[in-house]
Amino acid sequence: MKKIMCVQIAAIALLATTGVCVAAETDEPTTHDLIARIEALTKRIRQLESTAQSKPSRTAEQADTTAANLASHENLAWAEKIKVAGDFRYRVENIKNESKPDRNRNRIRARAKIVAKPLDGLELGLGLASGGDDPVSTNQTLGGGGSTKGMNLDLAYFKYSKLANVGIVAGKFKNVLVHPGKSGLLWDGDWNPEGLGVSLNKDRWFARAMGSWLESDSKKSNTEFSYALQAGFNNTFDSGAKLTAGITYVDLETTSKGSFFGDSDDFFGNSFDANTNTYVYDYKELELFADFSFQLAGRSASVFVDYVTNQDAGEFDTGFAFGLKVGTAKAAGGWSLGWMYKDIEADAVFGLLADSDFGGGGTDSKGHVFKGSYALAKNMNANITYFANETDTRRGLDKDFNRLQLDMNFQY
Repeated sequence: MKKIMCVQIAAIALLATTGVCVAAETDEPTTHDLIARIEALTKRIRQLESTAQSKPSRTAEQADTTAANLASHENLAWAEKIKVAGDFRYRVENIKNESKPDRNRNRIRARAKIVAKPLDGLELGLGLASGGDDPVSTNQTLGGGGSTKGMNLDLAYFKYSKLANVGIVAGKFKNVLVHPGKSGLLWDGDWNPEGLGVSLNKDRWFARAMGSWLESDSKKSNTEFSYALQAGFNNTFDSGAKLTAGITYVDLETTSKGSFFGDSDDFFGNSFDANTNTYVYDYKELELFADFSFQLAGRSASVFVDYVTNQDAGEFDTGFAFGLKVGTAKAAGGWSLGWMYKDIEADAVFGLLADSDFGGGGTDSKGHVFKGSYALAKNMNANITYFANETDTRRGLDKDFNRLQLDMNFQY
């Protein structure tokens, strides 16, 4: 700016001096020539001045753009590191139990999870869920005059996946073991173990190991650390069909120990000594399973079989399940139908952790499960499930147990 001002002053001085000199010493053509040069010089000065004034504006625009880009990058980095997900379910349920009055109830399930990835290969998770402290259910029955309902710690874990083909998770986490057909023969889908899990995947082969505390406090007499080992393979055929098969061994040392949840006489179908309220057997469960998925008339389909036996029990020690499913209910308009038959004898598996819906929960039941699902929109499904079961089979009573569930599911 100072240089331009100097040029302007010099031009004015030149004009004044030239005007005087022209009047005294030059002819008319020379005067016109000088005036033209001065006008050109003045025009050039104005152009330089305009350019100088515009430069700060462009610099400010560049600064604003840079700041916006930095802010956008920071927001993107935050979004990549922390994610929120969850689901909500509204259920209308009817239960007809031969040994009890009919029951109708409305229930909700609400779950929310925050997952953070502060470092490459490290995941931290925190999840909350509705319901009480039941280890195999997060359902909350509505009622109590509209009283407020509780939210409980459902997940709290770290997961490390930076090791070659190996994943490690510890805390309270999702079950790492493969569940064929989601049958719930050994584990209810809502049970989140507390301890340590390891997963190994190598080409077609996989292995799993899990240690879980049923009770970790040494001040209590029921301290118990159970473990499970699983191995299997996945094979994909040229047609796109896929076969998953494997073997699982579970070890729970419960003999002469009391109940781990509920009242002192709550053994969820398992054999117990009524005098001491303690378990009669350990649960050394050996499981064999296979799950086959394929295309059927242009739709995805799958069949599965699951078998388990308790190596420690002398009788009522076997359980099995098999079933099929056709279709998927993910995109709007999608649907699926499924059927399963299951027979789970009293001491085949550890009853506390078995499916909480089939036969009213626990063991010592058999029967059918029918399912249907329709996707009203992406992440919005209407489901129907019907249980036609028989309970108390150990004593040969085979009491009828029927359960109907109508659900609306939402995910986010």
